Amino acid sequence: MTWLLPIPVIAPLLAAGLSLVLGRFRRTQLSVTVIALAGSLAAAIAMAFEADTAPMVLDVGSWAAPVGVSLVADRLTLMMLIVSLIVTVGVLIYSSSQSVSRDESASPMPVYYPSYLVLSAGVSDAFLAGDLFNLYIGFEILLAASFVLITLGGTRSRVRSGTVYVVVSLFSSAVFLIGIAFTYAAVGTVNMAQLAIRLSELPEPTRILLQATFLVAFGIKAAIFPLSAWLPDSYPTAPAPVTAVFAGLLTKVGVYAIIRTQFLLFPGGALDTILAVLGMFTMIVGILGAIAQDDIKRMVSFTLVSHIGFMIWGISLSSEAGLGAAIVYAAHHILVQTTLFLIVGLMQYLGGTTSLAKLGGLAGKSPFLAGMFLIVAFNLVGIPPLTGFLGKVGLARASVLAGTGRGWALLAAGLVASMLTLYVVVKAWSMAFWQPSEGEKQLKAEKRSLPKAMVVATAGLLLVQVAMAGGMNIIYGYAERAAVDLKARTPYLNAVLGQDGRGSGHSSDVVRRSDFDVLPPHTQRPQVLPAPLRLDFDTDTRERVRVGEDQ
Repeated sequence: MTWLLPIPVIAPLLAAGLSLVLGRFRRTQLSVTVIALAGSLAAAIAMAFEADTAPMVLDVGSWAAPVGVSLVADRLTLMMLIVSLIVTVGVLIYSSSQSVSRDESASPMPVYYPSYLVLSAGVSDAFLAGDLFNLYIGFEILLAASFVLITLGGTRSRVRSGTVYVVVSLFSSAVFLIGIAFTYAAVGTVNMAQLAIRLSELPEPTRILLQATFLVAFGIKAAIFPLSAWLPDSYPTAPAPVTAVFAGLLTKVGVYAIIRTQFLLFPGGALDTILAVLGMFTMIVGILGAIAQDDIKRMVSFTLVSHIGFMIWGISLSSEAGLGAAIVYAAHHILVQTTLFLIVGLMQYLGGTTSLAKLGGLAGKSPFLAGMFLIVAFNLVGIPPLTGFLGKVGLARASVLAGTGRGWALLAAGLVASMLTLYVVVKAWSMAFWQPSEGEKQLKAEKRSLPKAMVVATAGLLLVQVAMAGGMNIIYGYAERAAVDLKARTPYLNAVLGQDGRGSGHSSDVVRRSDFDVLPPHTQRPQVLPAPLRLDFDTDTRERVRVGEDQ
């Protein structure tokens, strides 16, 4: 089933080109987009069963790792990929609703669907990347599309916020690229499976320098404090579906990259204490920022920052229990945060503003919307029996099992952040849905009904959360198996380097056919990868990690 691996990347890219050509035919554009994303989701679900046995690897162009580009899908990859594709389909339906239920002039711009598809392809490529440079390419693909999406409409506020987003994203990408260059100079490869072996041979100061460089790059993308100030200024001005998909996906790609690199490439936990401190500050500072907001979009943006800290909580424990809980919480948060932003978009559509002071009485206008907001908000807080509660229980359990001061401090910070989150969402619900608005007379001038497709898409994502809570035993089991493999690293390394001639640098077609085996792999490997530059001057270490040696 390895032929399914490129579908989540190739299908959206091909559909993006086709939908760009069909720019004048909005409904056809929508159909092409739905087919591409639904097909990608079906492929990801099919691969999830296969990857539960062993990681799946595809050598692109039939050239084996480390020379060739490899797509790798393990349990972590597919869990994140499936939830992300569910979200992209839901947001697509939401964003297309005006063209379905209202006049054609209200439909998204012709460039929206191609950009949306490219964004999905970039996210999928980042999850499937088997080497650092392909991960960088995935980031750049999704960032290029996000630059277009965040400035749709060309209003002054969107251009200003888009400029901030572009500058921060380019800086993050530059740091990541510098880290890749340093890594290649140190060990002569960017393949993550091979890096897992070779980086361990470097002197500890060099290894920590590389680890810190990647942590800064991914920390910006994940919006970890103090690298998170850009997010509340960038996301709220974008259209509601764009903000929703950004909140659900882009920061989680950063979290995924942190998990992948910290456990596969730098398993020693040298920076765990720093990660724990950053996680605590992210949880507390983010939610304090939410308390101070009057605009509900900015308020929800700050809650997004705060709850990234919960994922860092699990990662910083460096245990199988903590990592499994962090993976579950990341999947939960993709769904919850996306749905919450979609609901905020419905509130803005119905009330005409995002100011809590003016958004009064919405419960009377739409009791169903009030109910959806309350359920999703309680899920964000972690009220039982919803997924947020189950995810936080897993994190708390991991802290107790760790039995360290760091674990108890993280648990205390998580409890405080959860209580403050409850205060924030109750305040927002009370002001927007319960109490009468100060500008109620003005808002009554235009009565608007919610488009059915927008409501259906939002309710659909809410039902997915309910289903996820019902199947949490299965999901937690899958995540815990993913955590065990991530900690062990052996399944990933064996899948990429340990079979079918992988790791030799040869075309996999040639290696697998003995009648064409005229060039033994061990004689060619030093010629494929030139001797690298060095970041250290330890001659003993240099001899141990020369590229030509077998690991």
